[in-house]
Amino acid sequence: MTSDEVNRLAITRFLNYQAKGRAVTITVPNATGGLVITGSVDYRTHTGYGVVHGTGRDTSSEGLIQWTATTVLVHPMTDPPAAAPASPPASGWHRRPLKTSGMTLDSALAIALRLGNDRPDNAALLPQSGAAWVGRDQVHGHRTDIMNGPDADSEAAASGAVRYWIGSDGTMYRVQATIASESRPVVFDFDTRPYVPVQPVPGAGPAA
Repeated sequence: MTSDEVNRLAITRFLNYQAKGRAVTITVPNATGGLVITGSVDYRTHTGYGVVHGTGRDTSSEGLIQWTATTVLVHPMTDPPAAAPASPPASGWHRRPLKTSGMTLDSALAIALRLGNDRPDNAALLPQSGAAWVGRDQVHGHRTDIMNGPDADSEAAASGAVRYWIGSDGTMYRVQATIASESRPVVFDFDTRPYVPVQPVPGAGPAA
């Protein structure tokens, strides 16, 4: 990797934190089809919120979702909207702990939160941890470099199995992560729509 590539990889998660939040679409595969979460992640409070749509035969998890590193709140819906309402509904939510292993959805949610960091990664250590330049690509009209690593500090992601699509200024446009519980990678696409600030569920916001 060139010094410029290393430096861009080192700051990409920090730029998400500096931006306060990013709009994101998370594609989570599974044996019956998969799930697509369309929403936003607040990298200051480490809270995500969005709407879940099923693909294939997997529609049982459709509805709204809000999550932190420890808690998931779900609001089931039989006909969810294309985008989550800016203000979450006041009722109809179910709370559960976020599982740290064995569940692809929860692993994806955890990784999404860890794609922002309050300081840059250590550029000097990245090449030693397996970071590497892979190629170039266009993502949503942006020219990007594809790079492997760092692993987003996630126990859910296999070592060396996180790939970043990064713009010329270090902006993160796509991330692909291999999850131990699923043979196909989870994909995180950023800036697929305008960022909507994350508001907590009234009276039941998950603890950070």
